[in-house]
Amino acid sequence: MHLFHLEVTHAGTVLVEVSGLDFEPGVPVTIVGESGSGKSLLAHAIMGTLPANLLARGSLTVDGQSYDLADRANRRRLWGPVMALLPQEPGLALDPTMRTREQVAEGAASFTMDKRSARRSAGALLASLGLGHAAAAFPHTLSGGMAQRVAFAAATIGGAPVLIADEPSKGLDRQARAELAELLKRHLGGGGILLTITHDLDLARDLGGEVLVMKDAHILEHGPAGHVLSEPAHPYTRRLLAAEPARWKHSWTTAAAPPEAPAAPLISGAGLGKTFGGQLLFSDLAITIGAGERVSLSGPSGSGKTTLGNILLRLMPPDTGHVDHANALRGGRLQKLYQDPAVAFASRVPLRDSFGDVLRRHRLTSDRLEELMASLRLAPALLHRMPGQVSGGELQRLAIIRSMLLEPALVFADEPTSRLDLITQEETISCLMDQVERLGAALVLVTHDEALAEAVTHRRIPLGLEDGAAAPTLLAPVPRREGLPRPAADHGGPESPSAPMCGGCPVRIV
Repeated sequence: MHLFHLEVTHAGTVLVEVSGLDFEPGVPVTIVGESGSGKSLLAHAIMGTLPANLLARGSLTVDGQSYDLADRANRRRLWGPVMALLPQEPGLALDPTMRTREQVAEGAASFTMDKRSARRSAGALLASLGLGHAAAAFPHTLSGGMAQRVAFAAATIGGAPVLIADEPSKGLDRQARAELAELLKRHLGGGGILLTITHDLDLARDLGGEVLVMKDAHILEHGPAGHVLSEPAHPYTRRLLAAEPARWKHSWTTAAAPPEAPAAPLISGAGLGKTFGGQLLFSDLAITIGAGERVSLSGPSGSGKTTLGNILLRLMPPDTGHVDHANALRGGRLQKLYQDPAVAFASRVPLRDSFGDVLRRHRLTSDRLEELMASLRLAPALLHRMPGQVSGGELQRLAIIRSMLLEPALVFADEPTSRLDLITQEETISCLMDQVERLGAALVLVTHDEALAEAVTHRRIPLGLEDGAAAPTLLAPVPRREGLPRPAADHGGPESPSAPMCGGCPVRIV
């Protein structure tokens, strides 16, 4: 497969400009870089699923056949048998009215002729991804990481030789990410073509092959993964590697932990237990969170981290136990940052109206909004767009800004930077932590990134232990690493569109 001089523009502004790319069977190609740099647009231009307001120029050659990229429809027949896209937002890609096994099964080549066989194949694939117990579940009952794995199953069951994976590892814990990398490499084993877009440098290291570094619509550096990710030539790539959480050096990464028993806790829970879908998530859990504390909820995907957070916020009742809130949390001073920022904004309402509602309701001026927009490097013009017209990383930063407008006493952040590149993640967390420290606010962080949890939080609550229940006590403060370099072994070896799910198409694109 060869991509020749791709250019994507919007109202005369160049969003992607790539002179040419070759994709060799069996050789993974991974694109890393800034949020909004054009990585996902490049993937959608290849698939023919760009939004109608974007123009593409160039050509794509697949199996000796050339396709004009300006024609969105000419690749539709390739969807399923030849090309598959694993989308960036699995929560939006999955049909909320269908059980997981059914929507995975409809992507199988045998679905139209033998639905029973397709369902068996879907069940086996889900089981291989650790989701056998969720085959009959609806998407809204799945964690973010589980939804990502279901979307991966739907994208790969059709056997398309060309697989484009857009941020496939976000929301996955370390073990699940390693299993995902093996599945992606297995796709290559049969002579498949793999294009992966990711902010996860560890995934890029695991996949090997070729790495392309993208910024401001252009490719700045490319070469073997082992070389680019260990001895980068471009200053931006060096900055990207330096932004991995294990290398952070900020005042808030070394701040002393608050007293173990705060005099006036903001949230206290006792005897907390929850069963979801017949699975015990945790039991007899006691938690106290005081002003200024920073606590992380850790554990594998589906272990109940978000569920526990919602119980602590009293958005969901526990099966057993109770949660008490201090008066200091009243009046909007308890804020939640969602894992999927797309669900936190009304999809048909311009962003300026969503923020305007908050300003009017709480009688705030626009000065604070402008200050926060500038600190997170977001252009004011973004507020004139719809939520679907900005990148996932930009939308997550806008969600952080909206929560900080109310100067919260406690913030529950559910994977708040899972959609951000490393540099933007560091800048965003830095802004969030500066605000948290300025306000003396508490922070409850859900993350699969152990290095991020170590850099940001004072203590951890582990979930998903071998017995299926959470530990009823809290971990001691975690010793901090003062800018230690990543071990050499971690560098790895060299080695919006609206197309419906159709017969043979392995992924729903919405």
